[in-house]
Amino acid sequence: MQTAVYAGTFDPFTNGHRDIVERASKLFERVHVAIAESTSKRPLFDADERVALTKQALKAFGEGVVVEKFNGLLVNYVASVGADVIIRGLRAVSDYEYEYQIAAMNRELAPKIETVFLMASQQHSFINSTIVKEVARFGGDVSSLVPENIGKRLKDAFQGQ
Repeated sequence: MQTAVYAGTFDPFTNGHRDIVERASKLFERVHVAIAESTSKRPLFDADERVALTKQALKAFGEGVVVEKFNGLLVNYVASVGADVIIRGLRAVSDYEYEYQIAAMNRELAPKIETVFLMASQQHSFINSTIVKEVARFGGDVSSLVPENIGKRLKDAFQGQ
């Protein structure tokens, strides 16, 4: 069974992320959405809440998509779930240089693990979690940018600020 891992902070998980999961699930029998537990990004939601929100957003995909948190090196997590592919999403050419560096380091650490880049669909190419949080923080409508459950949670998080 071919297994892939799509990892990130996912703070919050967006429709762009969902699009990558949907497309990856057509290419691989199992996709692990791995949510980074420890991060220097200072996430709005803790890892357990990001896992719960993402699981709810992806429940329609059934058992072929697994959502869980991880800590430490991604290549160690990838090996622990029996995967041999890392999925990375690219929104624009500007993402490529950073993502290439990450892929090269992962290859150095674990030469048997491949990185597969999936380009964001055009309608999602401008979405990133930082922008979504900023729009939500100032009361903007993010309903077209994130799954419904996450939009509600963002609204609750910023209400009263």
